Amino acid sequence: MTKSTQQAQTSKLLNRNRHIFKLGSLYRTLIGTAIVCLSCWGQSLPSGASPITAQGRSNLVAQTPAQPETQPAAGNNNSIEIAPEILKGSPVLQKWLKGIPDVQDDIKTEPSFRTRVKVGYSQYPSANQAGGFHAAVDDIFFGRSGLSASINYNSASTGKRTAYGVDAQYYLFPLGGYVNITPLVGFRHLETDKYNRDGLNLGAKVMIVPSRGGGADVAISQSWVGFGSPTETGLTTFSVGYAITENLRLSTDIQQQNAKENYDSRVGFGVEWMP
Repeated sequence: MTKSTQQAQTSKLLNRNRHIFKLGSLYRTLIGTAIVCLSCWGQSLPSGASPITAQGRSNLVAQTPAQPETQPAAGNNNSIEIAPEILKGSPVLQKWLKGIPDVQDDIKTEPSFRTRVKVGYSQYPSANQAGGFHAAVDDIFFGRSGLSASINYNSASTGKRTAYGVDAQYYLFPLGGYVNITPLVGFRHLETDKYNRDGLNLGAKVMIVPSRGGGADVAISQSWVGFGSPTETGLTTFSVGYAITENLRLSTDIQQQNAKENYDSRVGFGVEWMP
């Protein structure tokens, strides 16, 4: 190889090396510039787009508005305000405000029907439609037991019909129920234009109470004066009462009086007061 040829190859090799060095420098410059640009762009991003660091979380907590604390209402002592007119008209609320009642004992000992004081007009179809009046006090209770007493009187204005008596009852079922049964034991005087009777009155009565507390009730009784004797006289009575106010009711009763001498009847209309 000649000297001129060697020089040419050497020169060519040097030119190539210088070219490679320039390219490397250019690449390093470009990469450095890209890194710097990316760093600046990342710092200019909004906080919502940047990763949440511990410091970012603390900033978010600091920027969140504090929730207002719930303050208890002034004078709130878990009591319920009840209008006086509502309280006055509700015996149940009055009772519960005094204390929690024994419901089971109330059902057993507090009657679903009340004592009734009756007065009214009576008509006697079997005595030529004679008019008259009647008065009674039904179910006077003794304490919180099922024992009660009833007193009644009726008379025609013509004097041809008079009856009066007193009976004791003892209700067999819990007094707070809708249906109750009681035996009747008492004394009865019966007087008509055909006979007079005085004697022991024995029988039974059924009370049906569709509306508790005296609102409405139905009573059906069957008894015999002088039971088993030759002068035995049967009394069948059906009565209905319906309240128009808290203490006042309207009532009606139908009675059939069956003796060997005659069959007599009475229809009564009146008012009842419940104490």
